Amino acid sequence: MADTKVTLCGIELDNPVIPASGTFGYGAEFAELYDINILGTFSFKGTTWEPRFGNPTPRIAECTEGMINSVGLQNPGVEKVISEELPKLKKVFRKKVMANVGGFSIEEYVKTAAQLDACDCVGWLEINISCPNVHGGGMSFGTSPTAAAEVTKAVKKAVKKPVIIKLSPNVTDIASIAAACESEGADGISLINTILGMRINLATRKPVIANRKGGFSGRAIFPVAVRMVSEVAERVHIPVIGMGGVSSADDVLEMMMAGATAVEVGAANLIDPYACKKIIEDLPAEMEKYKINSLREIIGAVNG
Repeated sequence: MADTKVTLCGIELDNPVIPASGTFGYGAEFAELYDINILGTFSFKGTTWEPRFGNPTPRIAECTEGMINSVGLQNPGVEKVISEELPKLKKVFRKKVMANVGGFSIEEYVKTAAQLDACDCVGWLEINISCPNVHGGGMSFGTSPTAAAEVTKAVKKAVKKPVIIKLSPNVTDIASIAAACESEGADGISLINTILGMRINLATRKPVIANRKGGFSGRAIFPVAVRMVSEVAERVHIPVIGMGGVSSADDVLEMMMAGATAVEVGAANLIDPYACKKIIEDLPAEMEKYKINSLREIIGAVNG
């Protein structure tokens, strides 16, 4: 029988399939459709210290084999997530959940992460460093090894649970940034976040997105994600979570061969809310097809 179990930062998962932050809400919504306990875990909606309404609309546009979004981290703020969303989640999800943390200063990251670290249902903290640094001219923390390392160091000092740093692909050397995070104690790396994109309405001659640009995701970015996951996995000695255009069991296997210990599924959930369920159900047959007895044995296979 195919062994789909993997271990992510010391916590065993029944399988490596994880719905990505921003595509699965806080879990309760999807629990109305199927038993979400079949998931390895999931990364809940990006949460910040203060409530955020997000960016102006329109903020989503379809593309060939993907989509552009500029939602802007809309969320109710960490206090309401803890007081309202997590109690609802506990009723439908018995596993540890991954808390996705956003911030616009190191202080915000630290405060939000510390609050979520104290929640018993949280197993990992996924720190999204693609947010603009308000004290650094608006550039993303994730575009600089130094800034990424500073966030990692500060958050690690404030929490006890595993810290996974989520990286932006909008850089020239993502492996160096991953290595900088590892040097300051990161327990894992997740990548890739969305690629910066833009669409134009030919009739109005204006950008389709109110914010002009947004994050491009979906099947079209899969080859880029596989390449970056492989580069990072070769460089660091901590677990890597691969994501970016994953939409099938075969994609999961490919990501794992590139070096991923677990795999997040994002845009596919917005196209088909049963996407992760189908991938999990298909995994054993695909493993048998490629003569894979255990998923642990293929992690980083392409890198030797």
